[in-house]
Amino acid sequence: MVGQDPARGEISRLALDAWEALFRAQSVRYREFQASDAWAGRSDRDYDVLYTLSRDDAGMRQKDLTDCLLISQPSLSRLIERLVAEGLVDRRPDPADRRGAILSLTETGRQLQRKIGAGHARDVTRALAQRLTSEEMATLRDLSRKLSAALPEPTAVSEGTPS
Repeated sequence: MVGQDPARGEISRLALDAWEALFRAQSVRYREFQASDAWAGRSDRDYDVLYTLSRDDAGMRQKDLTDCLLISQPSLSRLIERLVAEGLVDRRPDPADRRGAILSLTETGRQLQRKIGAGHARDVTRALAQRLTSEEMATLRDLSRKLSAALPEPTAVSEGTPS
């Protein structure tokens, strides 16, 4: 190929292979975890909300919760309504903005999150510890954090881009 850097093609293939491997590993483990009895009859979306709310004792605005989850705002609204009706999530007016509400776990919601979380942690630990060393798990954690970090804003004008 005239004018194409062979090293760039190798990097592209490696990046695609790495992404495919990461995606497949996540998909396989996700299916394995979903089959576990740890969920206590709850969906992963239910648990995602309970877990995220458990990380902030002061509660969260629904908009902030939406930003933390991989779920659309309308779907999250319906899910929150159901969790509130089931007594797992509490909704109270936001003192800083009366148009909004603060969501937090009820004690029942907190107990359920801990129960599911303990079982899920057991499953994750077993799945990873059977396949990876402690050093590999640390590397996986660090690389995953690096991949999920927000990209910095470009500081220079790219070549070929009008200023």
